[in-house]
Amino acid sequence: MNAPLPSVATAPERARRQAEVVSALGGVLPPQSLLYTPEDTTPYECDGLTAYRQRPLCVALPENETQVQQVLKVCHQLQVPVVARGAGTGLSGGAMPHADGVTLSMAKFNRIVSVDAHTRTAVVQCGVRNLAISEAAAPLGLYYAPDPSSQIACTIGGNVAENSGGVHCLKYGLTVHNVLKVRGFTVDGEPIEFGGDALDAPGYDLLAMVVGSEGMLAVTTEVTVRLVPKPQLARCIMASFDDVRRAGEAVAAVIAAGIIPAGLEMMDGPMTVAVEDFVHAGYDLSAAAILLCESDGTPEEVEEEIVRMSEVLRASGATAITVSRDEAQRLKFWSGRKNAFPASGRISPDYMCMDSTIPRKRLADILQAISEMEQKYGLKCLNVFHAGDGNLHPLILFDANDPDQLHRCELFGADILETSVAMGGTVTGEHGVGIEKLNSMCVQFTPEENAQMLGVKKAFDQAGLLNPGKVIPTLTRCAEYGKMVIRAGRLPHPELERF
Repeated sequence: MNAPLPSVATAPERARRQAEVVSALGGVLPPQSLLYTPEDTTPYECDGLTAYRQRPLCVALPENETQVQQVLKVCHQLQVPVVARGAGTGLSGGAMPHADGVTLSMAKFNRIVSVDAHTRTAVVQCGVRNLAISEAAAPLGLYYAPDPSSQIACTIGGNVAENSGGVHCLKYGLTVHNVLKVRGFTVDGEPIEFGGDALDAPGYDLLAMVVGSEGMLAVTTEVTVRLVPKPQLARCIMASFDDVRRAGEAVAAVIAAGIIPAGLEMMDGPMTVAVEDFVHAGYDLSAAAILLCESDGTPEEVEEEIVRMSEVLRASGATAITVSRDEAQRLKFWSGRKNAFPASGRISPDYMCMDSTIPRKRLADILQAISEMEQKYGLKCLNVFHAGDGNLHPLILFDANDPDQLHRCELFGADILETSVAMGGTVTGEHGVGIEKLNSMCVQFTPEENAQMLGVKKAFDQAGLLNPGKVIPTLTRCAEYGKMVIRAGRLPHPELERF
């Protein structure tokens, strides 16, 4: 049901169209920057959501902004869909190619333009890795705060597209809170700039709109980010709980106490076992769930906050508390959390990482619901959360070679998303909608609301050529999804009854 849009052309028509597009792009790109044979385009057939794959007509790899502009103008003239792609680490199919379109790879835009200690900003091209920004700023005592688990590989352009967060987003904010300006081009090759170098920009706040727009409004080429001072000290608490409900309630208790940790993460027992076997982070394998709670700042601030958090955690039922004794142990604690996804990949042929957000007070409820869904769909699920802001990342384990398992995995994931909405949450926190959550958008939003979002897209892209078939579902799709839910034996969400 979530599969990408198939080609609407017959094989001969697609071959003719491919030859036409390749010929036209060959006039604006050097030969080494244009890929079109099956063996060359196969590596681009999916992003981190590997369950769905599709090859584009060709892949363009521009080396400068002039080439990006010319590629967009050619595609707009030929009315060819364009899907911009960064490192391909996205988990919702946002970079899935269009069968009748061009994949615009921005991998060569990997230059750090400038790092300014006085303004605490960095200007970077869209293909710069997230972690590389902090590495470049480190000699100045600064770093870039948003730190998704894929930060060693993911690019800032992709972070802008998905409004990425990370384990420290509770205190320091998401991408949207750490970006000052985004430069790029519209679908027809017109230069465009969102935000500015000052604290505010004139007119509507279009910067907040383009961050998280999933490549549907413009193609990003350059980003100006905020940098923050590296804290003098950081320490991390590992708190063990013999019951996941107590762990969930402890998260709410920490925030209710007026404490904003630098990071507040949660992992259930099965996930800690998988991670410990992979990373050897020193996790408590006897715990039903563990919390990682970090404090940073001056030594005095950290000492006081560690004491306060420890008191709250003990009062909430923590059975054991370990505070990192040095920087090496702190990094080891976090290495376990950041390797949750590859650790899961070691114990299952495939996994689907879900991404929804709920009120913090409902963490225990969603964990109970997911446990019941494991029995319902006959699949195992490992749970890891950005607990501080209620962002869930359940990892459903399955075998993509088994069509029935893939189908049950899709139903399982949709159930998690719909349950999150019913609990007052949303269908995505930081991974985006892409193709993965198209059906769930029918549950989250009314037809009128989806139409309004489509209206925003049309204001930038009237023909719908940028990343088409994603994020915003059609009325027909929502109606078909409602029927599928009923066939699966589930009561449809009330919103689906409108279709």
